[in-house]
Amino acid sequence: MIQLIRSRNFKPLTNLGTLAHFSTHYEGTAKSIAHHSKTDLADALSLKLATVDLQFDKHSPQNSSGSNASPLIIIHGLFGSKSNTRTVSKQLADRLSRDVYCLDLRNFGSSPHSERLDYPALAADVENFVLKQKFAHKPILCGHSLGAKTVMAVALRRPDLPSMIVSVDNAPVNTTYSSGSVFSRYIRQLRIATEQFKYKNIKDVDAKLAEVEPNVVIRQFLLTNFNRGKKEEPVTSKIPLETIGKAIDAGNVASWPYDSNISRWSEGPALFIRGTESTYVPDDVIPEIGKFFPDFEVRDIKSGHWVISEKPDEFMDVLTEFIERKEEDDSEDWLQKK
Repeated sequence: MIQLIRSRNFKPLTNLGTLAHFSTHYEGTAKSIAHHSKTDLADALSLKLATVDLQFDKHSPQNSSGSNASPLIIIHGLFGSKSNTRTVSKQLADRLSRDVYCLDLRNFGSSPHSERLDYPALAADVENFVLKQKFAHKPILCGHSLGAKTVMAVALRRPDLPSMIVSVDNAPVNTTYSSGSVFSRYIRQLRIATEQFKYKNIKDVDAKLAEVEPNVVIRQFLLTNFNRGKKEEPVTSKIPLETIGKAIDAGNVASWPYDSNISRWSEGPALFIRGTESTYVPDDVIPEIGKFFPDFEVRDIKSGHWVISEKPDEFMDVLTEFIERKEEDDSEDWLQKK
């Protein structure tokens, strides 16, 4: 069931089916939840940050040329990589008749490692990728979790780059990760297993991780970041655990370094997809979304935080409908102006 609500004043969504839809153009007073110094904001918006060249996979439609439409760029979340969305991306390329790019963010997958890990740096890398590709059409940026905030940061830093943005289960607000967060516990256990004990069997690493994470699916996901030890050789990490751990403990992953008094993206539509069983985007932060992204919609999918992997079909349905509808609206506007 899809519930459609169009309103300028947000009301909590209740009695949700598998999908729910909320659409608005927010006209409230712009005031960010976060408070930032001028130095922090200047850095967050700087276009002179050092970048790394991101690794990527490109998926093209089988029966048409993808170059005639805005490319779709999909960005993974914390501990993820471009391989997480390979299957979904191939299907979206065919459904949307366009090229789909999956990126590895810095310090993840096969992209270069860097000591700096925060949203301005992550966004700068994506901007660098987009500019180097020299796309014929502005891309649609879609990110999950860490990737979602990265996509939002790109829109605020370089309003001219994206045609649309899609945030999957994250919002432009500070959250409360700390050195005691579950992510920090993951890092601690994984470093103990691979750096202190130097386990040679991935099953031993899994057992150490199981002390803090009982969900085997999540553990299997985390362990994709490790090279299985060969005979008499220890298991090693593909990603810089220490760097990522420091970023988590410093609040860089949970933070949101932008202020809606200064930064607002109104150049295109924004879609926010929430997992109804996740706590990342509660109802009370939705007005804050509108302060940064006035032309936004919210869609709810009955899932946890890992929306794309838990409900890939529903995710693709929601994303496809949004993109096709918005592009059709743009075409009609163009014809009316002729």
